[in-house]
Amino acid sequence: MQKELPKEQAETPVIPLDEKDKAILRYIQSNAKATVREIATNVHLSTTPVHERIKRMEEDGVILQYATILNHTRINKGLMAICYISLKEHNKKSGGKFIKTLSEMPEVIEFYIISGAFDFMLKIVVENMDDYYNFHVNKLGQVDNIAQVQSTFIMGVIKTGQPVIS
Repeated sequence: MQKELPKEQAETPVIPLDEKDKAILRYIQSNAKATVREIATNVHLSTTPVHERIKRMEEDGVILQYATILNHTRINKGLMAICYISLKEHNKKSGGKFIKTLSEMPEVIEFYIISGAFDFMLKIVVENMDDYYNFHVNKLGQVDNIAQVQSTFIMGVIKTGQPVIS
């Protein structure tokens, strides 16, 4: 299947980052709610250059979004599963339709194109096994072009949402 990469991956050149940019990114990744003043103090710059650097990295697509990582068990979404999916047909039209359909499902919180025995990997979050069964049978099972689904259930989270810049 000819898989189209998201625009931010397909044509985006690598953006050169200096050590101050990396320091800003490390700080933001550990605390997305930090103020420009807090970041500036931490990276030993004044607020104006920090603000300008953050704005530039947002415009350049280095910073894609600011996110909040939730404790799924605290919001009654305690069952997490990884689904590996392979498609029957590997063409642009059917692949695009599949991607669009699954991207709109609220249970799917992460969605990747992968290599190997399967074409896609999904991270699913639901309340319990009954909800997963309902998702698997009544939503995923109704999607055209799926050849195979393999589910693995997450028993515990050790590490998540860690910084990319080290």
